[in-house]
Amino acid sequence: MVEVDGSEELRGTALSRIAEDAHMPDDERAHAQTAVKEDDAEALAYLVDPVDLIGDVPGVELTQASWSSEVIDYDPDSPDWDPDEDDDAEDDDEGVEERADEGDEVGVRP
Repeated sequence: MVEVDGSEELRGTALSRIAEDAHMPDDERAHAQTAVKEDDAEALAYLVDPVDLIGDVPGVELTQASWSSEVIDYDPDSPDWDPDEDDDAEDDDEGVEERADEGDEVGVRP
Protein backbone atom coordinates (compact mmCIF):
# COMPACT_ATOMS: atom_id res chain seq x y z
CA MET A 1 0.00 0.00 0.00
CA VAL A 2 1.26 3.43 -0.90
CA GLU A 3 -0.25 6.62 0.40
CA VAL A 4 -0.17 9.51 -2.05
CA ASP A 5 -0.34 12.77 -0.16
CA GLY A 6 0.68 14.99 -3.08
CA SER A 7 -1.44 14.07 -6.09
CA GLU A 8 -0.72 17.28 -7.96
CA GLU A 9 3.03 16.90 -7.50
CA LEU A 10 2.90 13.21 -8.49
CA ARG A 11 0.87 13.93 -11.60
CA GLY A 12 3.03 16.94 -12.54
CA THR A 13 6.21 14.87 -12.32
CA ALA A 14 4.66 12.11 -14.43
CA LEU A 15 3.48 14.63 -17.03
CA SER A 16 7.01 16.06 -17.20
CA ARG A 17 8.44 12.57 -17.74
CA ILE A 18 5.94 11.93 -20.52
CA ALA A 19 6.73 15.28 -22.17
CA GLU A 20 10.47 14.54 -22.06
CA ASP A 21 10.13 11.08 -23.66
CA ALA A 22 11.46 11.70 -27.17
CA HIS A 23 10.55 8.19 -28.35
CA MET A 24 6.86 8.29 -27.41
CA PRO A 25 4.52 8.73 -30.41
CA ASP A 26 2.18 11.73 -30.24
CA ASP A 27 -1.02 9.66 -30.02
CA GLU A 28 0.42 7.57 -27.18
CA ARG A 29 1.63 10.75 -25.46
CA ALA A 30 -1.88 12.27 -25.59
CA HIS A 31 -3.40 9.08 -24.17
CA ALA A 32 -0.76 8.91 -21.41
CA GLN A 33 -1.28 12.54 -20.44
CA THR A 34 -5.04 12.06 -20.16
CA ALA A 35 -4.63 8.89 -18.08
CA VAL A 36 -2.12 10.53 -15.72
CA LYS A 37 -4.40 13.54 -15.17
CA GLU A 38 -7.26 11.23 -14.16
CA ASP A 39 -5.55 8.59 -12.00
CA ASP A 40 -2.69 8.62 -9.50
CA ALA A 41 -1.97 4.96 -10.29
CA GLU A 42 -1.28 5.89 -13.91
CA ALA A 43 1.04 8.67 -12.77
CA LEU A 44 2.86 6.26 -10.49
CA ALA A 45 3.16 3.74 -13.31
CA TYR A 46 5.04 6.28 -15.43
CA LEU A 47 7.48 7.02 -12.60
CA VAL A 48 8.13 3.64 -10.95
CA ASP A 49 9.30 0.61 -12.89
CA PRO A 50 8.26 -2.63 -11.13
CA VAL A 51 11.37 -4.34 -12.52
CA ASP A 52 13.47 -1.83 -10.59
CA LEU A 53 11.60 -2.77 -7.41
CA ILE A 54 12.08 -6.54 -7.57
CA GLY A 55 14.41 -7.17 -10.49
CA ASP A 56 17.33 -8.17 -8.27
CA VAL A 57 15.36 -10.35 -5.84
CA PRO A 58 16.68 -13.93 -6.10
CA GLY A 59 14.12 -16.53 -7.10
CA VAL A 60 11.57 -14.01 -8.36
CA GLU A 61 10.63 -13.43 -11.98
CA LEU A 62 8.23 -10.61 -12.77
CA THR A 63 5.67 -11.81 -15.28
CA GLN A 64 3.12 -9.01 -14.96
CA ALA A 65 2.73 -5.86 -12.90
CA SER A 66 0.04 -3.25 -12.55
CA TRP A 67 -0.89 -0.33 -10.34
CA SER A 68 -4.37 0.50 -9.13
CA SER A 69 -5.70 3.25 -6.94
CA GLU A 70 -8.69 4.11 -4.87
CA VAL A 71 -9.57 6.87 -2.46
CA ILE A 72 -10.04 5.56 1.07
CA ASP A 73 -10.53 7.00 4.53
CA TYR A 74 -7.50 5.73 6.44
CA ASP A 75 -7.63 5.64 10.22
CA PRO A 76 -4.42 4.13 11.65
CA ASP A 77 -6.12 3.70 15.04
CA SER A 78 -8.96 1.63 13.65
CA PRO A 79 -8.75 -2.15 14.19
CA ASP A 80 -9.87 -2.51 10.56
CA TRP A 81 -6.40 -1.36 9.51
CA ASP A 82 -4.35 -3.92 11.46
CA PRO A 83 -1.96 -5.28 8.80
CA ASP A 84 -1.31 -8.43 10.86
CA GLU A 85 -4.96 -9.17 11.62
CA ASP A 86 -5.28 -12.10 9.20
CA ASP A 87 -1.88 -13.47 10.13
CA ASP A 88 -2.71 -13.55 13.84
CA ALA A 89 -5.88 -15.54 13.27
CA GLU A 90 -4.00 -18.10 11.19
CA ASP A 91 -1.08 -18.29 13.62
CA ASP A 92 -3.41 -19.01 16.53
CA ASP A 93 -4.72 -22.16 14.86
CA GLU A 94 -1.69 -23.48 13.00
CA GLY A 95 0.25 -26.32 14.47
CA VAL A 96 -1.73 -26.48 17.70
CA GLU A 97 -1.96 -29.98 19.07
CA GLU A 98 -5.23 -30.92 20.67
CA ARG A 99 -4.85 -32.46 24.12
CA ALA A 100 -6.79 -35.64 24.75
CA ASP A 101 -7.46 -38.10 27.49
CA GLU A 102 -5.58 -41.39 27.46
CA GLY A 103 -6.82 -43.55 24.62
CA ASP A 104 -8.15 -40.65 22.52
CA GLU A 105 -6.55 -39.80 19.20
CA VAL A 106 -4.45 -36.66 19.10
CA GLY A 107 -4.32 -34.60 15.93
CA VAL A 108 -3.01 -31.35 14.61
CA ARG A 109 -5.55 -28.87 13.39
CA PRO A 110 -4.81 -27.50 9.92
